[in-house]
Amino acid sequence: MTFDIAYARRQFPQLDDGFGYFDNAGGTLVPKSVVERMTAFMTECQVQPKGVYGASAEAARRLDEAKARMAELVGAGVEEIVIGHSTTLNVYVLTQAMRSILKPGDEAIVTNLDHEANNGAWRRLTDAGVLVREWRVHPDTADLEIDDLKALLNERTRIVAVTHCSNVTGTFNDLAEIARLAHGAGALVCADGVAGAPHAHVNVKTLGVDVYLCSLYKIYGPHHAMMYVERGLMRRLKGQNHFFIAEDELPLKLNVGGYDFEVVGALTGIADYISALHERHFPGTNRPFADQVKPVFDLAARSEAEIAQPLHDYLSTKKGVRLIGTKTGTARAPVFAFAVEGRQASEFPPKLAAHKIGVLSGHYYAQRLIDALGLLPQGGVVRASLAHYNTAEEVQRLIRALDEAI
Repeated sequence: MTFDIAYARRQFPQLDDGFGYFDNAGGTLVPKSVVERMTAFMTECQVQPKGVYGASAEAARRLDEAKARMAELVGAGVEEIVIGHSTTLNVYVLTQAMRSILKPGDEAIVTNLDHEANNGAWRRLTDAGVLVREWRVHPDTADLEIDDLKALLNERTRIVAVTHCSNVTGTFNDLAEIARLAHGAGALVCADGVAGAPHAHVNVKTLGVDVYLCSLYKIYGPHHAMMYVERGLMRRLKGQNHFFIAEDELPLKLNVGGYDFEVVGALTGIADYISALHERHFPGTNRPFADQVKPVFDLAARSEAEIAQPLHDYLSTKKGVRLIGTKTGTARAPVFAFAVEGRQASEFPPKLAAHKIGVLSGHYYAQRLIDALGLLPQGGVVRASLAHYNTAEEVQRLIRALDEAI
């Protein structure tokens, strides 16, 4: 079956401007369904929810629906889902809650591959006596090796914080195997799925992780984030909300402050969009939303890989270009970060913008990785990242523009 890119593109009003958007790893565009859900919330029930009168009760219903759909998106229970303003904030709250189950001498394993969101807050636990150990990428491949994790794990390890997919290399790590090894040592796993969840079906129970992080604005939604915390773990953690929020109030105990009602209400628009794609490609199957997600994501991922292949081939063979994370046989997302010999990364976005191509440059909050690869003096890397609404023609336009700029 062929993914209907033309149909998908018609759902995104911003694509009418003819620009080629290749900074999707930084944030995707939003479909009409999300805009419509937010507009409807703000014009019909923009009041304090959970009251007894009509608009207030309707606001609560819409918020509950949105959270239920987002839980189904990743195969979780709704009481295991924390909605927050950003992944960085969610992880910070999580690490503060974790202090209640950690003691001096415990160890945490972090990487120099991860985005700083799943890095800095864990490293700050050193002030509580936690020893932080670093699982480092191999400089020649920019990959993490499982054998290196095995060497770091011991009876004192309490947490392994690792990315599902790097936002620079595009490489997927084997979370199921990482979780198996970590759990065997008595440790928990906090997985950063921000770069992976837009490109692969995620079932947190199948992966076996204890925490899974998503940024919903990178999955066609508004600018909020979602954190799955396994039910048993959440019960063990110390609540971070107001003192009158009971420890058994899940997930409210970890929802510090209020989220933006209209933004959360708009999250149902992500589910609407996925359902529309499902009906387009699998008409009449009448599956519940939870069962629509995998076939849609699998189909879109195959299309993304096909569309992105010429860009991968170009960057991996172009003289003077260093494509980060080119290890053969490794599952990857359509995220392509590269450096050009003797050139500053910042030179390229303006040159490509002249061709109506949008990319950025820098370290993308993965500064530890960029430093390990020796690319900070060049201003980091240029990154071109696709979504399923990008076309083969846009990729060819990007390649022609790169050829001229390089």
